[in-house]
Amino acid sequence: MKKEVKYTVKDEEWAKARDDAFNKVKNKYRIDGFRKGKAPRSIFEKKYPGEITMEAANSLIDKKYREIIMDKDNAPVIEPKVNITKLSDDELEATFTVITAPEVKLGDYKKLKAKKDKVTVTKKEIENKVNDLLKSYAELVVKEDGKAELGDTAVIDFEGFKDGVAFDGGKGENYNLELGSNSFIPGFEDGVVGMKKGETKDLKLTFPEDYGVEDLNGAKVTFKVKVNDLKRKVIPELDKDFFADLGMDKVTNKKELEEKLEGELREQKDREAEQKYVDALLDEATSNMTCEIDDEIVEEEAKHMYEDFLNRMKSQGLTEELYLQYAGTTKDDIISHMKNDALKRLKNSYFLQEVIKEEKIDVTDKEVNKELDEMAKKYNLTRDDVVNYIGGEEALKFDLKVKKALEIMKNNK
Repeated sequence: MKKEVKYTVKDEEWAKARDDAFNKVKNKYRIDGFRKGKAPRSIFEKKYPGEITMEAANSLIDKKYREIIMDKDNAPVIEPKVNITKLSDDELEATFTVITAPEVKLGDYKKLKAKKDKVTVTKKEIENKVNDLLKSYAELVVKEDGKAELGDTAVIDFEGFKDGVAFDGGKGENYNLELGSNSFIPGFEDGVVGMKKGETKDLKLTFPEDYGVEDLNGAKVTFKVKVNDLKRKVIPELDKDFFADLGMDKVTNKKELEEKLEGELREQKDREAEQKYVDALLDEATSNMTCEIDDEIVEEEAKHMYEDFLNRMKSQGLTEELYLQYAGTTKDDIISHMKNDALKRLKNSYFLQEVIKEEKIDVTDKEVNKELDEMAKKYNLTRDDVVNYIGGEEALKFDLKVKKALEIMKNNK
């Protein structure tokens, strides 16, 4: 909900604020003929007109701002905006635009139609999981002769040219390229297939129209490529040596491995099915409620989501500038595309908070301590580490309340 808070200060209160402001700013400046801070006010005001008035206004507005954000009944959910509408020696007048949490009117959130999918694990999925595991333990062995094939790793030197001139980012030496990984532009890896160790070749290619680099979008280029070495993958056998290297608890043969992987697959699928179920419950329940969320709240949430996304990119060694260049987009475009997800997250959050109030859900210290102990054991951390990681005990309490709210939604069919 958006509202405006009018703030006016005049007469004795404004005079006192200006007196306090003068006592604060007079020591900041030196005026010829006077010791620092000792010049009469009338002379100070001539030398620095408006300084006292602005200091008084800033001080009072900061004080009022703190009062507004500390108001428990009408706390703003995003930073209030202030507009000074009148400022003179006689009066201060300002308007604070405050956006508080929207009013939520719950609809039906118990007799919902959403159902959890049944989880099944097929033999084919287990087989694929075993093959993926074997591939992860594959060794690269030098090919003494023969031609490059899909699946091989070619160690190459390459340099790209556009209109006969080398372009930035188009050169590499002793680069390990897995053929078939599609990590280079279309046609590059296909062009390397069939080459021999020591062979050189010119690849005439065209960059995709949406490559993301202005000078290269749709550009016709030539890559000069030399194959320095070829390596092939050697997949290990499911023998004693493999299981010894694997080091999985209670896994010494193929059957035990398949049982282990089946259990992991089932747990993964169950988590995914549970999340899908919860999402469906929330979608259905929030569609039944009434809640008008201000566009500025959505915008702010989208900005927070972008910052989280950016931090993940940075943790992978990718800067904002490089990502935006590679993706061929802008920060504003990404934030704009995030608004739908931001709105959904906000709806879910306001809905769950209202259910917690409606159902008078609470958690005990015993429940909190139990959860902390279980999380510490699961992740091999101390309780203090867990508390710090999740953002404090209050955050954990809220998460536990949300779980109880979701259980109410699930168990009232």
